[in-house]
Amino acid sequence: MEIVDYLRVARRRLWVLVGVPVLATGAAAAIVLLAPQQFSGTAYVAAPALVGGTAGTQYTGTQAASQFVAAFGAAVTSPRVLADVAADTGVPPERLRDGLAISQVGASSQLEVTYTAGDRATVAPVLTATTTRALAFLFSSQVGIATGEVEAANADVTAATRAIGEWEKANKVSQPDRIYQATLGELTSLRQQQLSMQAVGNGRGVDAATSAITAAQKKLDELGPKLPDYQALLAQRDAATNALSQAREGLQAARAQAQAADPKQVTSIGEAHEVSRLTELVRTALPVGGAGLLLGVLLVGVLELLSRGRAATRPAAASTAAPALPAETVTAARP
Repeated sequence: MEIVDYLRVARRRLWVLVGVPVLATGAAAAIVLLAPQQFSGTAYVAAPALVGGTAGTQYTGTQAASQFVAAFGAAVTSPRVLADVAADTGVPPERLRDGLAISQVGASSQLEVTYTAGDRATVAPVLTATTTRALAFLFSSQVGIATGEVEAANADVTAATRAIGEWEKANKVSQPDRIYQATLGELTSLRQQQLSMQAVGNGRGVDAATSAITAAQKKLDELGPKLPDYQALLAQRDAATNALSQAREGLQAARAQAQAADPKQVTSIGEAHEVSRLTELVRTALPVGGAGLLLGVLLVGVLELLSRGRAATRPAAASTAAPALPAETVTAARP
């Protein structure tokens, strides 16, 4: 089929091509115009210290801004935040999910939270509760986690210190590692003195040094087998102490982030305003009209195929219904 044929078909079915989009657009316009007036408001969240700054250890790198916006958007629509906001404002979570929208301002870390509803009085409270709860979900919760890590690491240090004290009590010795090192140094000094006494022929001094060397060596022999267990306990305490130090640093960073995410400092709430019906009409009617036009084209194609199918079956039915002439009649008709 050539273009001329298509134009001929479209001209013949023009009522379909025009009627379907007009009806669809009219229905969409009626729905928009007859719907209750909607109100919208926007909250602005600008927290540069949380992204790439000294307190922004959670969001760093070239994609930090996008990561922060994505995380904030996920937090806003999370069941926990929606439930908290619903409890604060009395708006059902389903309505909150449908009315909230998050958008990034350019490529910055600033974002906009927009809420649209039929009740003007709920717009500002919902925006305030949403930004507050989302920021708390992202950053204040980190303080609780870091606090738990500090408490766990502190408990490990306490347990390791207690184990060392119990070992010293059971073996009746305190700080055997230091005693061992001190005795080892003393033994080295005594052997030097013994050599010196022997060199000058001081037999009494040699005997005294030998006796002291024997006592020191006995002490080393007693402490030596015990040191591995004690040193293992010391290693456990050192590891727990390092973990506690790291946990405290993490807690400090989490508190700094929570302070930088103070909603009073990083958010601002705009006034609620009426949603323009003209804008909503254009936004709704144009796509619906386009879809109606596409549907009209499909209907024209279907109708044309059905029409051609019926036209093709009529000659076949006519030829089948024509009566056959008797053989005598055909013979008589011949010259």
